[in-house]
Amino acid sequence: MVSKAVVSTISLILVVGVALAVVAFVHHKNGTKSAGENLSPSMKAMIDICGMTDHQEICQKSLSPVAEKGSMDPKEFIKAAIQSTINELSKSMNFTDNLVKNVSSSARLIKMGLDDCKELLQFAVEDLQSSFSMVDDNDLRNMNDTEKDADLKNWLSAVISFQENCRDEFQDAPEYQSLMTKNLQDASLHTDNALAIVCNLGDILKYFGLEFNIKPSGGRRLLSEDGYPSWLSASDIKVLALQDNGRIRPNVVVAKDGSGQFKSIAAALATYPKNHRGRYVIYVKAGIYDEYIIVQRDQKHVFIYGDGARKTIVTGNKNYRNHKTQESASFSVLGNRFMAKSMGFRNTAGPEGHQAVALRVQSDRAIFYNCRMDGYQDTLYVQAYRQFFRNCVISGTVDFIFGDSATVIQNSLIIVRKPMDGQFNTVTAQGRARKNETRGLVIHNCRIVPEQELSPLRFKIQTYLGRPWKEYARTVIMETTLGDFINPAGYHVWNETSFALETCSYLEYANRGPGANTNRRVRWKGVRVINRREALKYTANYFIHAYYWLKGTGVPYLPTFR
Repeated sequence: MVSKAVVSTISLILVVGVALAVVAFVHHKNGTKSAGENLSPSMKAMIDICGMTDHQEICQKSLSPVAEKGSMDPKEFIKAAIQSTINELSKSMNFTDNLVKNVSSSARLIKMGLDDCKELLQFAVEDLQSSFSMVDDNDLRNMNDTEKDADLKNWLSAVISFQENCRDEFQDAPEYQSLMTKNLQDASLHTDNALAIVCNLGDILKYFGLEFNIKPSGGRRLLSEDGYPSWLSASDIKVLALQDNGRIRPNVVVAKDGSGQFKSIAAALATYPKNHRGRYVIYVKAGIYDEYIIVQRDQKHVFIYGDGARKTIVTGNKNYRNHKTQESASFSVLGNRFMAKSMGFRNTAGPEGHQAVALRVQSDRAIFYNCRMDGYQDTLYVQAYRQFFRNCVISGTVDFIFGDSATVIQNSLIIVRKPMDGQFNTVTAQGRARKNETRGLVIHNCRIVPEQELSPLRFKIQTYLGRPWKEYARTVIMETTLGDFINPAGYHVWNETSFALETCSYLEYANRGPGANTNRRVRWKGVRVINRREALKYTANYFIHAYYWLKGTGVPYLPTFR
């Protein structure tokens, strides 16, 4: 309590001091200027930078050590913002550790939630460290609309996602949810500030008399002479070239009948070499694999392919009754640059299982091609980072595509199933929590249809395109066929409240079919039909920067419109 009081006092003194400094810039009515002109250039820079954030007092406290040193290097201010976030998040991790030690062993779900929080916050710290290194190692003038700029915003957005995920672990335990919310409050505000500063990098450089280095047209070298992205390793290119010709040579083969090296996918993943570089290819022969798979964070560049989405299937039935939502997943991906082709993922808990995830993706630059995800509520958890789905089938009932990633789903079939009695269907529940997050869900050139069992009841059982899970939820549906069973209102409130109705975004462009008529859509501020120019921002090349990582993978995609 004493330490909190001291911090509060110091914060108050700082706020008052900064407020007086700002006032000092204001002209008096008689036209004279006050002593504020004597503020150092670095202190003025700090005030200007923090003016771009929503939590200015916290920002000024974070950046004041840089200003006090008289630095006029914008890189030092940005690094200070990120470092202060790391410090706050480390405190949150220590608090979570203490909670884990003190929780009763009989409170299994609470302990499970706390363990998940520890892991999520550790991932957040790692992303912050990557962000710090990115700023430290690069000339900020070269980060205008580049892969590095996209990575930086992606990592900081993921930090927010993980903090929100941690809080969500305790939605049925109000006491612990309140504890974690208070515990993460300072870290959340610092993260929000850091992301705001990065999103305003151009203005910050201008303040310091700098400008982005604009490369001449055609100067961006995305592809090497062999047609593959320049960031791919030689071994990766070799694997992808083989994929193009249909002659992939896997590292390991999985077969239930014993004709491969392993009978389970878990056993095959266990052979992933430490510090492996390049693709690690796993071929899974046809069969039903009843096992719970996690591709760990250090298992990067895994490519898993099967004999077809209806032939090679990973299945499970964990659900909300005995597991946390993310722990219910039949298949989870944490390692970056994961690829799956011709695979099926399902959760058979049924509608009565409520939250029951078939596939959870927390992998950056993840690709799913010719795959199938079947479940009911919460089928596909697009948890974080950047993801791409092409030629897939996704089925479910309530919020069955949800999460806080930057995800594009293209040329896919989205099947709405029959829910429990008394329920209505919602295709999406996007989880963007802060306005500066580079997150959202884009459904592009797809078809949204009812399953056979729902079809005769499709006008009795209501189906909506989405509802806002978090305050700045953002979903874009474009060039997609919408069936006649889509409720004309389009979107539904969250749990019968007015939550997020002023801040969420539901955007539609050039959709077709009877469900595409927008005349009777809900009259929320962020529900609107957009023009082609605005829609371009949500195409694959722009929204998830697909030109850096999809071209050359052998997976077809629409760079912009169809």
